[in-house]
Amino acid sequence: MEMARHEIKDFSSPMSSPQTPAKTSVTDKYAFAFDIDGVLIVAGGCPYIFVTNGGGKTEQERCIQLSNQLEIEVSPGQFICGHTPMREMAEKYDTVLVVGGEGEKCRHVAEGYGFKDVVTPGDISKDNPDTTPFRKLTEAEYESSRARNFSETKIEAIFGGYLGSRSVTINEGPPVFFSHNDVIWSASHDLTRLGMGALRLSLEAMYKAMTGMDLNTTAFGKPQIGTFQFATRLLQQWRKATHGIDAPPETVYFVGDTPESDNRGTNEFNKQSENTWNSILVRTGVFQEGTKPKFQPKATVDNVLEAVLHGTERENKRSLKDELLLT
Repeated sequence: MEMARHEIKDFSSPMSSPQTPAKTSVTDKYAFAFDIDGVLIVAGGCPYIFVTNGGGKTEQERCIQLSNQLEIEVSPGQFICGHTPMREMAEKYDTVLVVGGEGEKCRHVAEGYGFKDVVTPGDISKDNPDTTPFRKLTEAEYESSRARNFSETKIEAIFGGYLGSRSVTINEGPPVFFSHNDVIWSASHDLTRLGMGALRLSLEAMYKAMTGMDLNTTAFGKPQIGTFQFATRLLQQWRKATHGIDAPPETVYFVGDTPESDNRGTNEFNKQSENTWNSILVRTGVFQEGTKPKFQPKATVDNVLEAVLHGTERENKRSLKDELLLT
């Protein structure tokens, strides 16, 4: 099976497929959007995309991994990581510092998005080991890190100015971006793990304690509206490229396990979206039985199969009702 074959390169403008898609029996009325971590993915019969706050590696690598796990083809053109929308910032910043992921993967991700000059923490430690006195690079990390003179390098995003310099007014630095804002997330461990949101809170609290001022940060991922807008564009492009459906679905069912990001983002986006977005919460992953989520879903089910059945049955009933009204 060929994995992760298709890729949509331009998410900011309408896409025209190089070939006319074959006629399809896939419905044009509705679609599904799935979270990944904490949610077992099963779907079929309609277009669908994957929206996860996870990341740290390229969409291509995530798709190959997911394809092998699910034994279906998952393509980058239908996949959004927490940091995927950052590709639209590549023309805005030249030199950026990226933090996270395994080894050099975060650099590869940023360069794949089109960022021209990507710096990693390993590069900084290689230039001056005293920057991180309690964390020395391994031999492999030292070899993969890039040598440069940071006294002459201006980092335009994440944190600002030149290394070793200090802002007189404390508030002169460029923006700090986080790929998502989840405080906790579900992984293979029995207990939920701390996520990027916890790091954001810690950094903001530390900055406040040291300067007495608030650190201006920006988060991507769910529940930010921009991520759902990005998902809408990707879903419409994917439907057109693979199914010949050149119109947005009337309804999108978003299936997730985290009320604070999945339910909240879906419900808030539904208030301003031209089509309908329905939130479905599965009782797996972050969800705790017996608790009442602050952000209520439209439906709560045991697992993702029940979520798909719920959406499909709801659409079938609506279709039947429309047919009866026409007769």
